[in-house]
Amino acid sequence: MKQKVLTLESKAAGEIELSDAIFNLEPRIDLIQRVIVWQLAKRRAGTHKTLRRGEINRTTKRLGRQKGGGTARHGARSAPQFVGGGKAMAPVNRSHEFSLPKKIRVLGLRHALSAKARDEKLIIVDEATASEIKTKALGLKLGKFGAGRALIVDKAFDANFEKSARNLQSISLLLTDGLNVYDVLRSDTLVLTKAAVQAIEERLA
Repeated sequence: MKQKVLTLESKAAGEIELSDAIFNLEPRIDLIQRVIVWQLAKRRAGTHKTLRRGEINRTTKRLGRQKGGGTARHGARSAPQFVGGGKAMAPVNRSHEFSLPKKIRVLGLRHALSAKARDEKLIIVDEATASEIKTKALGLKLGKFGAGRALIVDKAFDANFEKSARNLQSISLLLTDGLNVYDVLRSDTLVLTKAAVQAIEERLA
């Protein structure tokens, strides 16, 4: 498929041929969902912890006589039913990460990119560079795209462009090596440079 290429001044800069196997698929929500769940599970800290019965230091003296008390024969104040006792089936420190085949991760990214292209939320620019560090000037240029919350992806960012963009709340920068399904879909618009397109196609080929 062909896609128009723009400059940062929103002027035409020719066309680029995009791979149909990456940018022109019929998006499969199930694949995208599997990858996002995998990503978010991998990010979880897993540091939730509550004391269990065996970790509570309370008396283990029998609370009453063996018979005739009319209640259960409790042998420890650390039981979950007592105030200050341990919690039954309490959460413990653990990793929420699980494995996902590489083929599924690659397909998920392909379908996420195709979803952006299908929804016309994909913009290709010739390059992401700035002659000087000017946040306001860059914000005005990007505002002409009507991108909203945009994710800009490049193989390697120009230093002036990166410093100009870092104070723009609606703009996120990401290298092609870190391109992922979650960040692609949470942005309103995906902006790729020509160098990024080449790197993505090499990575997902």
